[in-house]
Order: sequence, then structure tokens, then C-alpha cells
Amino acid sequence: MIGSVVIFIFAALAWILLGSYVELGKPQIKLSEDVKAIGRQKTVDIHFSDSLSGLAYLRAEIIQDNKSQILLDQKIPLKKQEQQTFSMTLNPYDLRLHDGDATLKISASDHSLFGNQNSLILPIKIDTLPPQLSLLSRINYINQGGTGYVAYQPSKPITQTGVFINSQFFAGHRLPNGNPPTYAVYFPVPMDADNIQTNISLFARDEAGNETRTALPFIVKKKIFRQDKMNISEKFLQQKMPEFQALFPELRQKPLPDVFVHVNSQMRNDNFATIQKICEKSSSQEFWEGPFLRMTNAAPMALFGDKRSYVYNGKIISDSVHAGVDLASTAMAPIEAANKGVVVFTGALGIYGNTVIIDHGLGVFSLYGHLSSIATSVGKTVAKGEKIGHSGMSGLAGGDHLHFSMIVGGQFVNPQEWWDPHWLKDNLNK
Repeated sequence: MIGSVVIFIFAALAWILLGSYVELGKPQIKLSEDVKAIGRQKTVDIHFSDSLSGLAYLRAEIIQDNKSQILLDQKIPLKKQEQQTFSMTLNPYDLRLHDGDATLKISASDHSLFGNQNSLILPIKIDTLPPQLSLLSRINYINQGGTGYVAYQPSKPITQTGVFINSQFFAGHRLPNGNPPTYAVYFPVPMDADNIQTNISLFARDEAGNETRTALPFIVKKKIFRQDKMNISEKFLQQKMPEFQALFPELRQKPLPDVFVHVNSQMRNDNFATIQKICEKSSSQEFWEGPFLRMTNAAPMALFGDKRSYVYNGKIISDSVHAGVDLASTAMAPIEAANKGVVVFTGALGIYGNTVIIDHGLGVFSLYGHLSSIATSVGKTVAKGEKIGHSGMSGLAGGDHLHFSMIVGGQFVNPQEWWDPHWLKDNLNK
């Protein structure tokens, strides 16, 4: 009995003193990203961990032509250091590496009695040549507030590509069945774009991180946008603002003119952010066929880019820029899909009221607002001319009409271009 107790006490003391060092678990090695290729410079974080006996030795090297370059060689005398992160910057020029195959080897051992080891061996490619881009279409004339287009083929596989307008980026889409791979970018032209301050460039990055940025020649055609003052009547406020107060409790105690200012400014901005979120993902397939349809037998009530100042009791209380075209015919007129596409949104959308948004592919969307009823559903593929609802005066609308918008790259653009077969032929089809 006494012997058993002594053995138990001895085993317990041995476990306390040596337990964490008598283990067979290997250290863990993880990289901050999957490394397949290294360009002119690449930084990656290596995370080492060992939760039992702790890290003892860390090593990283890159091997090419049977020659090893040491990137990390570190002994850790202090026991119980369970984690360590090393930021590794790889510069082929400094390391005297040439383009071609190489191997990245990362190793670690722990403080256990058995000196457990683990290694990560990664075949990688050294590639310092940036991709070359061959243009298949050229930008000639673009309109303020309109849509630009460019198609091109890269010389090698790429991971990111698109168009920069100054510092704003618009992603490109790889066209299906392209051989060699072909990309296209539909991008919005700012309403204030000009031939001096506006820079448009084509961008691509390959899997090694090499980047290409090529300036695209273009000529901006100036467009005169209308300016108008709109009187806000008490009747309009009494008719429309209670609808928003019912939906948003924080507006219920506000005077009706203040509710209008909030709806026309903050809510308008919030709705735009929601629309951008909806339009973040677009099909890589171009669904549309020919010019987009304009609402049948409808008169334009407001145009894209109209700058509106809203006047109440003789004072301007709010401003906005109209982001589409308002079209009106008869009350509750049938509304048709302007072109083939996939419905990505249906429902109430703030100032736009009952709304339908259709994805036509490659970052091109159409929006139908102020509907009285919706006759389609999310996920449905609609044909050009298919009925999707009826016009109305939901949202911030003073009368029955359709608010129609075109969205390209997450920005509103002039729909009149997309209705025009000559514009499509001269700017996109070529």
C-alpha cells in the first residue's frame, strides 16, 4: 500500500516537472496567405506555434538551383514561448534569384525531450515580369455621366484587373469561353469628368503580385445638365412624409420639412449604399441583347443628372442630383424589363419605394422605382420586355411614374445611352 502511494507521488511530481516536455506533438506552421509565386517583392507572415513544450528553433530558407538562401534562423532558449510570428519579405533581386522554379522551406522544432520537428515545403515560381495587356477595343469619346467600355487580353493569368478613374477602381470581368482569356470592363464616367483632371488607366495584377497600369486615351464630351428649383408644398409634405414617419420611428417627432430634408439627404445616401451592396456581385455572362427598352408611350418628367434645389417657404432646404429618368404615361401602367437579366432585388427601398433591380451581367444593372406593385421575384431570369410590375407613386414620388436607372460599376449612369442603338453600336459592339 505504502509503495503504491510512493509511486503515485513520484509519478505526479514527474508529471508536474516533466509532463509538458514528454510529448510527441509537432509545432504548427501557418502562412498568412497561400504562396505560389513571388514577384518583384512579396511579404508574407509565418506563424509558428507549440502549445505544449514551446518553440525551440525556427528556420526559413528559399532554394533555387540547389543553392539555399537563409531567411530566418532563430533559436529560442526560453521555454514555454508558445507562439511567434515572423514577417518575411522576399525580394528576388536582393536574393539573387532568377525567374523560374524555386522551393520555400520552413521548419520548426520544440523543447520536448524528443525535439519534435515539423517542416513546410512549398514549390514556388519566381516571376518578376508584369502582365502585358493587349487592347481589343479603344476608348474614343465618352460622355460626362455616361458609360465607358474596354476589352483586352492579358499575356498571363491574372488575379485582379479593372479600370482606375483617378483613384476609384472598377473591376473587370472575365468573359466566358474566351480563348485566350478575354476581359471586359464597363465603367461609369463621372458627371464632372474632363480632359485634364480625369485620368483613366487599365490595371492588372498577376499571381506573383506584379502589376501593370496603362493609361487609356479618351476624349470627354461635355454634357449640360439641367438645374431646377422645385417648390415643396404643404400638401406634398402632408401626403408623403407620414409614410416615412410610420416606417422610421426616429422621424415621428420631427417637423415635416425636417423629415423631408432627412429623407432627401441621409436616406437617399443610405439607399445608394444599399444599391451599391446589391450590385457588388454581377454575372460574368452578358445577358442583354441589343438596346434597352424605354417605357412605352411615356413622357420624360425628369432626366438623368438634373440638379434639383427644393424650396420651402421661399428658402432652399435641400438639394439632390437625379440619378435616373422619370417616365410617366397612365396610372399603374405596366412596367417591362428593359432587357434580359436576373432579378437581384425586389421590395421597398426608401426613396425609391417599391423597387426591382435586374442584373444584366458584367456589372450592368437596371433599377425600376416607385412601383405600385411588383410582378417578379429574386432569382428569376426575365426576358426583354417581360412585365415586372406596374408604375405608381411609392417612395418619394409626388405622382404616378416610373423612376428608371442604369447602374454600372456600382454607380448611376445616363440611361439614354443604353436606349440608343447607335451609341451601343459605336461604343460597345465594336
